Amino acid sequence: MEALSSIFLLGLCLLFASSAMSTSADPKAHHHEFVIQATPVKRLCKTQHTITVNGQFPGPTLEVNNGDTLVVKVTNKARYNVTIHWHGIRQMRTGWADGPEFVTQCPIRPGGSYTYRFTVQGQEGTLWWHAHSSWLRATVYGALIIHPKQGDSYPFTKPNRQATLLLGEWWDGNPIDVVRRATRTGAAPNVSNAYTINGQPGDLYSCSSKGTVIVPIDSGETNLLRVINAALNQPLFFSVANHKLTVVGADASYTKPFTTKVLMLGPGQTTDVLITGDQPPSRYYLAASAYFSAQNAAFDNTTTTAILEYKSVRCNTTSCKKGKTVIKPTMPKLPAFNDTNTASAFTKSFRSPRKVEVPTEIDENLFFTIGLGLNKCPKHFRSRRCQGPNGTRFTASMNNVSFVLPNNMSILQAYQQNIPGVYTSDFPANPPRKFDYTGNVSRSLWQPSSGTKGYKLKYGSRVQVVLQDTSIVTPENHPIHLHGYDFYILAEGFGNFNPKTDTKMFNLVDPPLRNTVAVPVNGWAVIRFVADNPGAWMMHCHLDVHINWGLAMVFLVDNGVGELQSIEPPPADYPLCS
Repeated sequence: MEALSSIFLLGLCLLFASSAMSTSADPKAHHHEFVIQATPVKRLCKTQHTITVNGQFPGPTLEVNNGDTLVVKVTNKARYNVTIHWHGIRQMRTGWADGPEFVTQCPIRPGGSYTYRFTVQGQEGTLWWHAHSSWLRATVYGALIIHPKQGDSYPFTKPNRQATLLLGEWWDGNPIDVVRRATRTGAAPNVSNAYTINGQPGDLYSCSSKGTVIVPIDSGETNLLRVINAALNQPLFFSVANHKLTVVGADASYTKPFTTKVLMLGPGQTTDVLITGDQPPSRYYLAASAYFSAQNAAFDNTTTTAILEYKSVRCNTTSCKKGKTVIKPTMPKLPAFNDTNTASAFTKSFRSPRKVEVPTEIDENLFFTIGLGLNKCPKHFRSRRCQGPNGTRFTASMNNVSFVLPNNMSILQAYQQNIPGVYTSDFPANPPRKFDYTGNVSRSLWQPSSGTKGYKLKYGSRVQVVLQDTSIVTPENHPIHLHGYDFYILAEGFGNFNPKTDTKMFNLVDPPLRNTVAVPVNGWAVIRFVADNPGAWMMHCHLDVHINWGLAMVFLVDNGVGELQSIEPPPADYPLCS
């Protein structure tokens, strides 16, 4: 009898243990509230009312595990319309939560609210969230960290500690006023006054040393740095003095590890790196500065810093004030602002950790030119409205179409409910006219047409897109982001893409999986993906100045067969435009 009792108790214990293990590994729902509000923020010696989330700049870091669900109620107490985009989240069947204004939703009006609900599926690493309305993302942004599923581990040695580094831009004024002024005048907007790391400019700017970010490390430790380029308009180089960085992930996908001294991130991109405390205990600057590839244009040529500080650094008589260490940090050697060779060598180093299934048969073979343009001054405009080069107005386009956002309904709602008059589905699969894209382009091609045009894709279609920079006005490195999808980058190069010879460069074995590709200045990149996520998905340059000018388009992906291949119905609190 005692034996039976013991067996029963043992079974009961095992049952409870199994239940506890199952519960701890089950996906969770994380509930958050975001309040969009104006908050006094002092930077560069000046306090200004800055649009923030929950009074924080940058905004809150969200942490989940692969498989978890996020539920975020956003309440708008600011004076501007707002939406939130969850950059890089696949949003499988939940396109209503993607966030780009007038593409997947109407904006949240002042005083209104909207709850974003979505599940993170099959993604691990570093992503981020940001406003996707006007230039609010200059200050409305934060990190989104996706840890492995409970019980799973990283495909690299578990780091001793982790730090998230959000690279940003700061204007000594209201960013919304900056973009509105540029829209009125047709000129390029004023450049930023500083770059920031976690919202702080760092030691090299006025009135900024006090807030400089400290990143701790101990001798012998290997730590994980999650680097995010949240800057509005600027690709950035990033380096740590005297330390090597081992890249292990990008855009919430793991990579084959490689070692580098310098990162280059376009706006929107993330890079996870391991750093080892293998240098003499001291203080070392982490620094970021511009990679600027456009010609004859203004840019912010300053440098932001944080400090990597060894915990074992000791105070001595020559380096102490009031008991605090004042060892001057060592500065890294950053590339020159126009060092395209370093930028290109870095982006070409990425590989997937193992062989991947790249679509080899292609259903949609697309060729998109990307670049700037100049519109002639409309006859009814005064000269002050046309302050671009030679009395013009700046514009931008893909395949000679400058994208115009609707204002009375979202494209996704119109697409799902078959409502006419909001968009057309005739975005061209190829440039309307072939030309020497990176050569001396005829002025007749500098003024694009405009429209709200999408390109339809059947569910499950295998898609290849050649993204070709042009030299119209100026060539430039363009970070192209695709909503709702990750894609494989098969190759990149300089000059005009040649389908007869450049296809030999395609990596069909272990290409990197990304959500944002830095298309080389005066060059091209080729991406592939399978259209397995129904909805309206924006593809655009992540330099926000170029979005305003029209460097965007929308893929319209049909529903497949059955519920699991169809977009979910819109939520009850879905914002309406009227």
